[in-house]
Amino acid sequence: MTLPNQITIARILLIPVFVVLAIYYGKTAAAGHPDENLRFATIAVFLAAALSDGIDGWLARRFHLKSRLGAILDPIADKGLMLTAIITLSVTKWPYELPVWYPVLVIARDIIIVVGCAILRLLNDHLEVKPSYLGKASTFLQMLTVAVVMMQWSHCDLVVWVSGAVTLLSGIGYVASGIKQLQDGGHTVPVTPSDKPSS
Repeated sequence: MTLPNQITIARILLIPVFVVLAIYYGKTAAAGHPDENLRFATIAVFLAAALSDGIDGWLARRFHLKSRLGAILDPIADKGLMLTAIITLSVTKWPYELPVWYPVLVIARDIIIVVGCAILRLLNDHLEVKPSYLGKASTFLQMLTVAVVMMQWSHCDLVVWVSGAVTLLSGIGYVASGIKQLQDGGHTVPVTPSDKPSS
């Protein structure tokens, strides 16, 4: 259990803390007397979790502490934090609630990517995943969206729509990349009777 892995696990444990704080703040806001201390605590927990992602990665690279466990836990912690934040802010009664289509779009894109990776791994026995610039941009914009909603920025709608558009485009890009890999593997060519293996 290396130090980077301990930090990653701590980030995972911060997720339910974030959810509880966000829900309670939403209840106070819905009742007409929002408790700003709860909102600031929610922001602080989210920032601590988000910043820990960079810290554990730096430690793992700097002190050669990379591990197979860390390679599994890190993306789980990152995606878990992001999806949890997006879903929570879309169902709790914050002054600005994320529209329903936004978490649906983000979750649907991630499901399509996971299923596509599984299909490619099964058919090609090889999986080449390269994060695209649009993919990185969509991750950044999703984090920005969560931040501006919690900070109650006046231009939340603009950020949400831009983030949604980039998320959609990145999903289309990953699908196109997956189809190309299937074509390169010859899996999009119809199988004729003569191509079937003999018994």
